[in-house]
Amino acid sequence: QVQLVESGGGLVQPGGSLRLSCVASESIFSFNYMGWYRQAPGKQRELVARISNGGSTNYLDSVKGRFTISRDNAKNTVYLQMNSLKFEDTAVYYCNTYTWGTSGRRDYWGQGTQVTVSS
Repeated sequence: QVQLVESGGGLVQPGGSLRLSCVASESIFSFNYMGWYRQAPGKQRELVARISNGGSTNYLDSVKGRFTISRDNAKNTVYLQMNSLKFEDTAVYYCNTYTWGTSGRRDYWGQGTQVTVSS
């Protein structure tokens, strides 16, 4: 059972920055992908960014150029650096990975960390 713990959220003004961290209970090298999702009130959970073991990244269009996902395998940690934050970035941010089994894809989620962008 994989455990993921997020931290780094908080209240920030528009244009400000935050760095989110996700610490996994086992080597993140075991997973092909690690990702960050977010969910705002009344909205669907959406993929914000993901990173592969090879370093390939994908980003939600609205965060391209502002957010950067990275990993530190030695620390079992994935980061999301968020710059130039906007009101619409307000959401609960979740760390995610998944495994495949006989029943299909199984996702693992952190508890979430709140990011609030407000003036």
